[in-house]
Amino acid sequence: MTYIAVIGSGTMAAGIAAGFIAEQYPVLILGRNQAKVSQCLQKAVALAQTISTQAAIREQSPSTLLAQQRGGDLDTWGDWQDCIWVIETVAEDLALKQAIFQSLDQRVPPHIPIGSNSSGFPISKIAQNLTTANRMIGAHYFMPAEIVPLVEIVLGEKSALAIAEQVCELYRQIHKKPVLVKRDIPGFLANRIQHALMREALALVDAGIATPADIDDAVRYSFGFRYAAIGPMTQKEISGWDGMANAAKEIYPSLSNSQTIPPSLAQLMAEGKTGMKAGAGYRSWTPEEIKATTALYSKRLKAAFEILNMQ
Repeated sequence: MTYIAVIGSGTMAAGIAAGFIAEQYPVLILGRNQAKVSQCLQKAVALAQTISTQAAIREQSPSTLLAQQRGGDLDTWGDWQDCIWVIETVAEDLALKQAIFQSLDQRVPPHIPIGSNSSGFPISKIAQNLTTANRMIGAHYFMPAEIVPLVEIVLGEKSALAIAEQVCELYRQIHKKPVLVKRDIPGFLANRIQHALMREALALVDAGIATPADIDDAVRYSFGFRYAAIGPMTQKEISGWDGMANAAKEIYPSLSNSQTIPPSLAQLMAEGKTGMKAGAGYRSWTPEEIKATTALYSKRLKAAFEILNMQ
């Protein structure tokens, strides 16, 4: 029976594994700490049962599903015969990722594609000087990985297009939305667009033009609201590029082009106010507010997912 190999035992590994389990793909989770691997596997199965449309997954007991999924030791695993996709999800440490890929390069049969979920390091650098770099690609998910449909499939300098397209098709089979990024650039595709928006949003807050709450509302209830229905390029096809082009002449010259974070955010970082995990960011958060907001966030994400799946 063919299977997917997920390397790592953290939050992303569990979410990525869940997406495959939910569509009845056997998954092998590999790591060096077997207690963490076991916990990750259990979490992945639990997540899969909350998102699956397959009765065979939803109605099975967790123990039965766990028996179909597996955990293993990254350093000793050698049974790659039926593996169809390997994805690495370890911490954002370039040296660690390079060491893992060097090992995979030597141990995994060369016809099996290998991906990295790195959000910061280019696959070209991770797979640098490796013999089988042609089958190594970026495979960037967004949190929570079990819910957010997008997976960025990124071509490195030596990545084979045919292999990347093969991986894209695999993701379509589990109802993910793969996008092919044809050049290994910083931030890939979605994060470049997201950071362009965040640079302008932070500049507006820093200049005292709007509060963080009003920025949120402006995005959620205008173009963000529309983007749940259709993307920005097609939306402008609907409304007309001439109106956008005319507005751009007035707006573009005044947009932020800063290459550093604004002073207000730098001050927050200096004070350790990194958001909910620190109890404060641009605003303070109580434990009760954190719990309620994250629960609502999850609920809305699932609702948005249903909207995106409307035909």
